[in-house]
Amino acid sequence: MNIAFYAPLKPPDHPIPSGDRRMARLLMDALAMAGHRVELASRLRSWDGAGDDARQARLARLGDRLAARLLRRYRADPGMRPDLWFTYHLYYKAPDWIGPTVSRALNIPYIAAEASVAMKRAQGPWARSHAATLGALSQAKTIVALNPADVPALADFAPVRRIAPFLDAGPYRAAAARRDFHRRELAAAQGLDPAQPWLFAVAMMRPGDKLASYRLLAEALKRLAGRSWRLLIAGDGPARQEVEEAFFWAPPGRVVFLGAVSGGDLANLYAACDLLIWPAINEAYGMALLEAQAAGLPAVAGASGGVAATLRDGATGLLTPPGDAAAFAHAVGHLLDAPARRRAMGEAARAHVEAHHDLNRAAAGLDEILRAALTP
Repeated sequence: MNIAFYAPLKPPDHPIPSGDRRMARLLMDALAMAGHRVELASRLRSWDGAGDDARQARLARLGDRLAARLLRRYRADPGMRPDLWFTYHLYYKAPDWIGPTVSRALNIPYIAAEASVAMKRAQGPWARSHAATLGALSQAKTIVALNPADVPALADFAPVRRIAPFLDAGPYRAAAARRDFHRRELAAAQGLDPAQPWLFAVAMMRPGDKLASYRLLAEALKRLAGRSWRLLIAGDGPARQEVEEAFFWAPPGRVVFLGAVSGGDLANLYAACDLLIWPAINEAYGMALLEAQAAGLPAVAGASGGVAATLRDGATGLLTPPGDAAAFAHAVGHLLDAPARRRAMGEAARAHVEAHHDLNRAAAGLDEILRAALTP
């Protein structure tokens, strides 16, 4: 089938990497793998982080114009007409101003994936965008939920189908097969002692929840300052100075800032390290947790949102109460003392991702959901 794909928060070809961009790309890949023709319908970024009603009104008008343009195009070229509209990640700060209009006009199913509802936004600066999001969800034939924590609120608007967060495990599997090589390379490049445990964290450095997670990470590791470990951090962004300042207590070389890392280099880093550590404050489910596990790296993470559906506590890593630096430090310290358990968890993590979170499985699940949506 022809699928019109739209990601209002951040288009899949946006220049700045993030988990949202990554999942948008993966969804398009999964739909294509299932045999569908997927077209990016629009690059309009509808995000309003400030609660500016005038901006929301302008975006709504722009969405109407873009919807009208798409409809003219589809009617002029029936071969381009979509059979279904698929919107990824809409919520009160990033509503879909385009898809519902096009879907109604063409009488095609509207599918919303990874949506969320915050009823407290019904009044206040985001009221217009909130109302648009509720309208889109009420029109949806099906809502696809990646985060199980979102399901109860979404079920009031349309039938909800769950798929697990996913990735293409192949590159991470290949990196894990060359772990010793990547560890030697990293040791030489960064002056690391291979006999020491290497902790790893990866996330954008931006204000808000990411910065809060970095600060909690620094607070937790300060409690383990007398232990043997090195921390490698992959990431960059506008809050980098604040992140570095959070580790002011660490002696030179104890924390290594690698900057932005992506693609195969990131897979190699996961494979080379011993433990991923991330407090995951207000994290939906954590793409980095999936990536790490796919490379055979166990993790310690805060149990926010849908993280517990991504990381199997006690089997592929350890979960700690959200925001609890002492509990996080205790979990990291426990695995620092248990190299055999870390290795066993890493093997279990890789098998878990292959069995439950791989791209092929997601493609089959999405295909089933979309074909059911086309059934009258």
